[in-house]
Amino acid sequence: MIYTKDEAQVEFTRWSKSYDRSILQTLLFGPSRKALLNQIRGLKMESPKVLDIGCGTGQFPEVLFHEVPGAKVWGLDLVRGMLEGGNGRWNHYTDRIQPVQGDSERLPFADGSFDILTCANSFHHYPNQALAVREMCRVLRPGGALMLLDGYRDGLWGRFIFDVCVAGVEGNVHHASAKEIKGMMMDAGFGSVDQFRHRGPAPFLLSLARTPQRKMPRPHLMDRSDSVSRSTISQ
Repeated sequence: MIYTKDEAQVEFTRWSKSYDRSILQTLLFGPSRKALLNQIRGLKMESPKVLDIGCGTGQFPEVLFHEVPGAKVWGLDLVRGMLEGGNGRWNHYTDRIQPVQGDSERLPFADGSFDILTCANSFHHYPNQALAVREMCRVLRPGGALMLLDGYRDGLWGRFIFDVCVAGVEGNVHHASAKEIKGMMMDAGFGSVDQFRHRGPAPFLLSLARTPQRKMPRPHLMDRSDSVSRSTISQ
């Protein structure tokens, strides 16, 4: 049985009320944000446009506001309840942080809109992961960077934590292997992929993919009639 978006809506709407107080903030989300921030600093981009996919209540967009000079950040989440849980953040940073309710498999943005995309600890909930990665590649500019972080399950401890414990609580989610993620990224049109493994009680894998300086046209993988309108971001 495939994990569905309806299941995700129910699960994360319920979790939104206690999300910021979850023990996972200490065990996994905090270390994940630190790893992503270190990679973003290493890119040395000036005033980047950043999209955080699966942003939850907006904790990482808030970090970017304070730690990346001049960054303009969009936080996207499928679940309205999660976004509403961060209303205090969105209202406080209206000049540089913008929440968007949307689907990772049909991103409501024009091609080449962003310099950096981040996606942390939500990828295992996506029913069509390959399509989501293609969308991420589409909305990145040439030379842009995707940082995809999720549970590292390539090992006995990782398989126990994510394939047994997490799946037992969250349902039929799929933590893709490092090989699977790299394959999806290369198939989507990324030019290079580097992967960084972080050990610990809740191990995670950070995959850093870069788009080529000049993107090659890719064949459309969905029928035109099934496409959605794309919003644009001011340059």
